[in-house]
Amino acid sequence: MLDRGLSKPDLALGAGFSYAVVTAHNGCLHLEVVVIGRSAHAALPDTGRDALEAATGILSALYAERADYAAVTSRIAGIDTPTLVVGLIAGGINTNVVPDHVSFRLDRRMIPEERPDAVEGKLRHTIAAAAAGYPGIAVEVRRIMLAEALKPLAGTARLLDPLTRHASRVFGVPVEATGSPLYTDGRHYAKAGIPTVLYGAGPRTLLAANAHAADERLALDDLRKATEVVATALAEILAS
Repeated sequence: MLDRGLSKPDLALGAGFSYAVVTAHNGCLHLEVVVIGRSAHAALPDTGRDALEAATGILSALYAERADYAAVTSRIAGIDTPTLVVGLIAGGINTNVVPDHVSFRLDRRMIPEERPDAVEGKLRHTIAAAAAGYPGIAVEVRRIMLAEALKPLAGTARLLDPLTRHASRVFGVPVEATGSPLYTDGRHYAKAGIPTVLYGAGPRTLLAANAHAADERLALDDLRKATEVVATALAEILAS
């Protein structure tokens, strides 16, 4: 829409939570790692190349690297440290066969201060170095997605000021600007130079929303109040 000129906004307001206006969020890198060995009968495992054994070593190296992330913190309130999760894994042929193929996908959240190319390069190096310890094993790494971080732009205050003021009035508590460990499609507008913030209906935290868990939920009272906040803020902005 942006590239084709179908959307030409002065400002962009994306979906968010009710008790804060998000002006920055993490970036996210998804990689698929495929570990390739050679199948063999389980009675003669030495005649094969165990892809699962190698994948276990690679995963251990990635988790060891993850432990270092605690020392890397963002300067933006609401954003803590980088994270890494291996959320999907598949492989093997049968119980009595040395696995010749294991694949997994990882999610690496990047704080706004990190460079995506450096993060991806470090992960690829860690994976290759760990795989080198397993003779006869090949590894393929493919980028599935790269979402860049949202960072505040000049002009963001045109949205931020009325939203925080009206939200504080309607909800009866201070509503301020903050960052978020999520990533959103709002990043596309910010990358195009359009001041972008996130505000909408939602509880104070991801935990309160039970996000990506059973009974993910929204309080209808928050929805009603957030609707009033957005309407009054936009009316003020458009009137000016």
